[in-house]
Amino acid sequence: MKLKVPPVVVFIVFGGLMYVLAIFLPVGDFDFFGKYYLFMFLILMAFGIGTVALFHFIKANTTVDPAAPSKASSLVHDGLYRFSRNPMYLALLLLLLAWGIWLGNAFNTLLAAAFVGYINKFQIKPEEEALRTLFGKEYQRYCGNVRRWF
Repeated sequence: MKLKVPPVVVFIVFGGLMYVLAIFLPVGDFDFFGKYYLFMFLILMAFGIGTVALFHFIKANTTVDPAAPSKASSLVHDGLYRFSRNPMYLALLLLLLAWGIWLGNAFNTLLAAAFVGYINKFQIKPEEEALRTLFGKEYQRYCGNVRRWF
């Protein structure tokens, strides 16, 4: 798999675009009671999910490098991976949603959705092809039982 842009860089670019959108398109401004609490909840969920997902990979002694899924030594399908095939990307999405809430512009949800589309097409699908080649029917069954995001 040839990874052109690492997922963390994609995350940073979309976060930057969200900031620019909030500055130059103030039409979608919003504020609500509990905004800070929702922001903190999403941040905590993102860090919790990301940390636990990373821990499962380390525990399984397999690669966490998104550029080299073919180096995976085992298929992780326990813990959070029983509910989401991509909890690390889900954690990045939750961080973007929290950032959008902090910025207070409703149009940022469109950029968060675009992040999902980009990651699906350019990161997850190539990863899935590599894992399907590596783990065959076991990975096919896993994909049939567990959703891609949540």
